[in-house]
Amino acid sequence: MEPAAKPSADRDALLAKAMRTVTVEDGADVAVAVLETDSGESAVYGDGTFDTASIVKVDILATLLLQAQDADRHLTEQERTYATAMIENSDNDSASALWTAIGQADGLDTANKRFGLTDTAGGDGGLWGLTQTTAADQLTLLRQVFGDASELSEASRRYLRGLMDGIAENQRWGVSAAADGARWALKNGWLARSTTGLWDINSIGRITAGGHDYLVAALSNGNSTKAGGISLVEAAARAAVSAFTGAPA
Repeated sequence: MEPAAKPSADRDALLAKAMRTVTVEDGADVAVAVLETDSGESAVYGDGTFDTASIVKVDILATLLLQAQDADRHLTEQERTYATAMIENSDNDSASALWTAIGQADGLDTANKRFGLTDTAGGDGGLWGLTQTTAADQLTLLRQVFGDASELSEASRRYLRGLMDGIAENQRWGVSAAADGARWALKNGWLARSTTGLWDINSIGRITAGGHDYLVAALSNGNSTKAGGISLVEAAARAAVSAFTGAPA
């Protein structure tokens, strides 16, 4: 069993200092959380609530796997087809099908109570992408996927991690920017809000840097462009990891 997360005022201060080097455009907001898996030490910057966009697809699949475990069954062939498309290709129709299968927000929220997420609420009706969350909660979710102390079985965790390892080529951005090699697993989210035209850009996953593994969640909103939002979450991820490695952000 891996160590429990240990927030550190010193790490939080180092992260806050590193984030001062990150350019955030007027009207945008960003939050980031990081956990060094060997020590269990973590740091968080920002406590705002953000739309998940497509990062909720990890939570949807984790919920489906938990429900299947409770029912003592394996995923069906159709569920596995949806899961692969939803995670690896970020297919929205597959996400909508599995969102319905888990019971939409009620199913997600029930599972998240068991996962330990305290500030995440499923989106209304079919609007899974408008699920609300925090960077700290996404770090808790990543611990369920990548850690040993989890409500998910080893088989469920291995399956979900495998899909996050196989993200489509054009979606390999985000927290992977903080890795110093090719070892990473992630899921990204991007959404242009219809009311403002501004972008929600998020990224969560596991990366390796300096010989250590890190879980990282970087969330943002209010970005004027998708590209600008990607640059922001990548800079935030590098800043988060630099709070542990001492490398320039």
